[in-house]
Amino acid sequence: MHIPDGYLSPETCAAGIAAMLPVWATAGRRVRKVVKSRYVPLLAIGAAYAFLVMMFNVPIPDGTTAHAVGAVLIAVLLGPWAAVIAVSTALAIQALFFGDGGVLVFGVNCFNMGFVMPLVGYYAVYKPLTRTASLTSPRRAFAAALGGYVGICAAALCAGIELGIQPTFFHNAAGQPLYAPYHLSQSIPAMVLAHLTVAGGVEFALTFGIITYLQRANLPIMRINHDAVPETDADRVRAPMRLRWSHALIPIGLMAIATPLGLLAPGGAFGEDDPTADRHGFLEKNHLSALPSGLRHYTGFWHHAIFDGYGFRNDRHPALGYVVSAFVGTLVISLVLLAMFAVARFVQARRGETLDDELIDLTDRDAAERTVEA
Repeated sequence: MHIPDGYLSPETCAAGIAAMLPVWATAGRRVRKVVKSRYVPLLAIGAAYAFLVMMFNVPIPDGTTAHAVGAVLIAVLLGPWAAVIAVSTALAIQALFFGDGGVLVFGVNCFNMGFVMPLVGYYAVYKPLTRTASLTSPRRAFAAALGGYVGICAAALCAGIELGIQPTFFHNAAGQPLYAPYHLSQSIPAMVLAHLTVAGGVEFALTFGIITYLQRANLPIMRINHDAVPETDADRVRAPMRLRWSHALIPIGLMAIATPLGLLAPGGAFGEDDPTADRHGFLEKNHLSALPSGLRHYTGFWHHAIFDGYGFRNDRHPALGYVVSAFVGTLVISLVLLAMFAVARFVQARRGETLDDELIDLTDRDAAERTVEA
């Protein structure tokens, strides 16, 4: 679902950035109200999870590939606006360091995977289905998984529309497309069916499994975004538990080591392949004698990726390149997010404001409950 540079017109790319600017601004304000500063590492872990899970390509029956995103899972645990920040950060690092997704088209990719997916999955599916569900209810895990499935399909639909409108709105005097030559009748089925049948199922399974696991093993993580939700259907009160970081860090490390499994899926994703390779009959299927001029001009716009395609330049050791890319990407994402919040705290301090005053203080609440119980 990472649209590369060249497939969308500069006008479409500009529209994507324009649409995301108020979203990023809103997310920056809202995220402070749902993610306490001491939980910022969890936001970094969420962004790292999204980065890693997008490296696991799964084969699609038509010879292409797709992947999960993890945006709705982050939205369930930390809130939808935190998911906007986490996924946008992951997409930025992917584009700049690994050449996965375009730099010019960054705003559009963020709109699809970092905005549409978490907000549709969270507000349209998860919230309505869990209004009366307890924190440990199986319905909450199912609703999160269904939200992930619906969210990724909604994002795929948006990507299909963005690709499909290019030949209609952007063509030369002879009617030849300048950018992506896929019409809506091609792009929407290719994108949506791949996610309805395969990628959506992977998203569903991963989200369901992780939420179910956290409900049993590390409920404090679930509590961050569900402050007033009763713990069980019987409203049974347990002794306060401490958040165990190993339950979040160890799986991230294991995912990084396992990323070479994403190399097993043959082929490339629809609308992501190098068009000059013409692996799927790019020109023949669209009755073109030459690559569209705009697509040719902007393809490879950003050529400074350190690990282009999640590998080394010589591509002799793809599995090692994938593992190194996974750990480098995870480290860079974590440092970027920690730096962002450090700057935010510095700015707040300069203004004489206290960042923590605007945030949910779960630790103080738990301490007060223990005092009352004592």
